[in-house]
Amino acid sequence: MRSFRRTSRPIRRARSIIKNMYFTYVLLCKGKATKLYVGSCANLENRVKEHIAKEVKSTRVYDTISLIYYEACLNKTDAIKRERQLKTGFGRGYLKRRLEQYFKARV
Repeated sequence: MRSFRRTSRPIRRARSIIKNMYFTYVLLCKGKATKLYVGSCANLENRVKEHIAKEVKSTRVYDTISLIYYEACLNKTDAIKRERQLKTGFGRGYLKRRLEQYFKARV
């Protein structure tokens, strides 16, 4: 019987794939008003931390910021195109339908 050795190769491979990904993300921003903020970046974790630390001008005024949705793309151009699409009326409708269960659970 052949024994299998545990290896960290799949984890290393996953990390290298993620480093080469670009993300389109949606934040739920709450303050005096509630807003969905759509953006794109190469490092999602750092970008969300910047928003929460109030380092981003457009989300600085909000009290609480939560990452509620993201998509990964293989190149920057696709991530930017998707960001622009989600900022349209059609894209907002798509997000509303896609996150319907999330919003129902929060009520």
